[in-house]
Amino acid sequence: MKIEFVGGARTVTGSSYIIKDEDFTIMVDCGMFQGRQELQQRNQLHLIYAPSKIDCMLLTHAHIDHSGLIPKLVKSGFFGNIYTTKATVDLCNIMLPDSAHIQELDAKQINKRNKKLGRPEVEPLYTVDDAMKSLENFVPVNYGEIIQIHPRVEVRFRDAGHILGSAFIEMWVAEKGKKTKIVFSGDVGTRDQSIIKDPEPLDEADILLVESTYGNRLHKNKTDTYEEFKKILLESINKNGNIIIPAFAVERTQEIIYTLNNLFKNKEIPMIPVYIDSPLAISATEIFRSNHQCFDEDMQKLLMSGDNPLDFPNLNFTKTADESKLLSQEKKGCIIISASGMCNAGRIKFHLQNNLYKSESSIIFVGYQAEGTLGRRLVDGAKQVRIYGEDIAVNATIHTLGGFSAHADENGLHNWIKTNKNPKTKIFVVHGEEQSAEHFARHLIKEFGYSAYAPHWGEIIDLDTMHSEYASYGQAVEDRFVPVDKQIESLTSTINILMEKYSKAKKENRLSSIKRLQDDINDAKEMLSMIIDEL
Repeated sequence: MKIEFVGGARTVTGSSYIIKDEDFTIMVDCGMFQGRQELQQRNQLHLIYAPSKIDCMLLTHAHIDHSGLIPKLVKSGFFGNIYTTKATVDLCNIMLPDSAHIQELDAKQINKRNKKLGRPEVEPLYTVDDAMKSLENFVPVNYGEIIQIHPRVEVRFRDAGHILGSAFIEMWVAEKGKKTKIVFSGDVGTRDQSIIKDPEPLDEADILLVESTYGNRLHKNKTDTYEEFKKILLESINKNGNIIIPAFAVERTQEIIYTLNNLFKNKEIPMIPVYIDSPLAISATEIFRSNHQCFDEDMQKLLMSGDNPLDFPNLNFTKTADESKLLSQEKKGCIIISASGMCNAGRIKFHLQNNLYKSESSIIFVGYQAEGTLGRRLVDGAKQVRIYGEDIAVNATIHTLGGFSAHADENGLHNWIKTNKNPKTKIFVVHGEEQSAEHFARHLIKEFGYSAYAPHWGEIIDLDTMHSEYASYGQAVEDRFVPVDKQIESLTSTINILMEKYSKAKKENRLSSIKRLQDDINDAKEMLSMIIDEL
């Protein structure tokens, strides 16, 4: 029996793993790569050589870095069942079509420039129709229910306490007269989140794949985070500027709504307007309201008392793009919560463009910022960023609040693994940037004496011998990409050539050529800016 690390190896995004032997091929998660350009380029590759031969898929939760390539896989020939929890099915029903819409818009913009530069058209990674078709494959399952997905394989979904519907997956594989238990952690949540239940204990595993997003860091505790959030809000309100909160549409937005409700209800901050400016977050909030079975005991009691912590009088939902633009241009002294949480797409970029240069504005980051994203550059202290081709000075106050994270930190992961009763567990540390994954692997070896290893992208490991090989994409992929420096060099050369032609056309007073060349120069410069933005 072998495991292939299709994604989520020494990087936080693109989570995807394949368990296979001579009888079956089962995929766990099918996530999109996000962040740096070289990571995003992996989405274009056909990493799975025979999608139709995958028997089924198991999905830990709805986040795009775990589910985002499902429509592409279905489009490529996968037709098996996708087993996941009911709440995850509900969330994927809005998140995958939304992701497809972004793919279509991105392709449209690229093709507009490519046409002017004489370059071939590109197709979207997948379309809304592809996403809708993939949803037909989803099969909802209950937490705690053991289901047979193959004559030799049983699985059970247990609550991971990360987001609504999130699960870690237990898999029992019968082979050679014994059963091997493999556990896929998905994303392990923090304890005492405001809305959902705590992670269930690990219990035991022969093989464990564990995430390491915060495998080398600690979060602030909930009380300190609450107080710091209140302090930041009060200081920002006193400046009468807008407070912009980039937040993931699923879980983080609802957690912030819940916290703001408490702050307003307890009269700890003034009742200023709050706007949720993300159609996806609005839909996700409705899904939260209809999945009470995932809520913890405290949230259940609040609902039974007639209180709805996901609603308050000064909470407003902005649905249309026109409303969004007016909001950023006309409003001040308000809180705007918008997606995407890493600022790499969506309406949040427009709000940053209109607020970053203002010293009275505050930007509050409440979630993980992957390498290569606009959010990461701001968190790392960038003094100037480029948004929609415009250089924006960063004069706003930038805040980072790690305590809102839905990921367990190093101690949380340690305590979760501590519930494991098998001292001989073999552990693969995944879903973490290289430093974090390697650190946590060393931690597990030192603290527990486990065999722990951070696998590489495309590595295929025989679970009996622990010998490894590489899938073709794992070794040769760099040859398929044009390096960023080469892309910059090529575009710079193109711009210089166009400028020479433009100067000549001006001297000869060829008006039609002047206009066309000016458009081509602007398009090339915009493309160059987009590539530089990704660095």
